[in-house]
Amino acid sequence: MNYGYARISTQSQNLDLQLDALKKSGCERLFVDIASGAKTDRPDLNKMLSEVRPKDVITIWKLDRLGRSLRHLVEIVDKLNEIKVGLVSLNDPIDTTTPHGKLIFNIFASLAEFERDIIRERTKAGLEAARARGRKGGRPKGLSREAEATACAAETLYKEKTLSAQQICKQLSISKATLYSYLRHRNVPIGKAALILHSH
Repeated sequence: MNYGYARISTQSQNLDLQLDALKKSGCERLFVDIASGAKTDRPDLNKMLSEVRPKDVITIWKLDRLGRSLRHLVEIVDKLNEIKVGLVSLNDPIDTTTPHGKLIFNIFASLAEFERDIIRERTKAGLEAARARGRKGGRPKGLSREAEATACAAETLYKEKTLSAQQICKQLSISKATLYSYLRHRNVPIGKAALILHSH
């Protein structure tokens, strides 16, 4: 049996695009939830997961329609793999019914590696931005090559202002003292609040 699963965040979002694509791909049964990405209550998803049997296939529009977070997505796919149910995402290179698709998901599913990739991309972007500003992107004096990359990632994440200092430390596996040391090395102005917080 080919199942299709669609999710929209609000009543006003248009479901037709997802449903038309799922029907076109050959889905025989469709399940739909209206829930925000972070919301845990998804009755239709739970109903579908309780119905699927070995050799069934679930098709989705995009991976972010299925899992509320990367960790949740990995948990669902691990469960599907255990019960021999395939997963196909129409807009991602994911098709766990094929060896290649399964391999891609296994790589993608490694949370730590995925997070490191994000940091690596941001590090690269940080170095390129630094060069564009005419500032040398080399490593600060006294830092190893590995520490240089971490310092640059710390600078990029700190300037993005989307993560707290504590979250940056957790993501980069460094202490707050190291974070502020790296930021000073990169000549990043540190807010008074951060320094006061750090001194306690």
